[in-house]
Amino acid sequence: VQLQASGGGLVQAGGSLRLSCAASGFTLDYYNIGWFRQAPEKEREGVSLISSSGGSIDYADSVKGRFTISRNNAKNTVYLQMNSLKPEDTAVYYCAARSGPWTTIATMMSRGYDMHYWGKGTQVTVSS
Repeated sequence: VQLQASGGGLVQAGGSLRLSCAASGFTLDYYNIGWFRQAPEKEREGVSLISSSGGSIDYADSVKGRFTISRNNAKNTVYLQMNSLKPEDTAVYYCAARSGPWTTIATMMSRGYDMHYWGKGTQVTVSS
């Protein structure tokens, strides 16, 4: 069972990146998938969540209107399209999966981001 985030890199402020989260060893169909990030000396932050069906989505206020989460269950992959990037978006981005009912980012944070599977992160660096 493995999740792998990819697509990070160095981009100038105002630019775009698309992150991918690919699963191996299990199917993502039955999992809510989240993107999280952690900058140096900062706590982990929930960025976006998408339900197993794709019918429910939540975003952190800091990325609303700029980031879009989507999933392609046929490809066993979840994406995070990041537009209008800002230097404060610089962080290591992780994807994670959790089975069970849908929850919002706020609820997830209150439970300490208790996702079932975590992938290795991908670095996103936004220069000013």
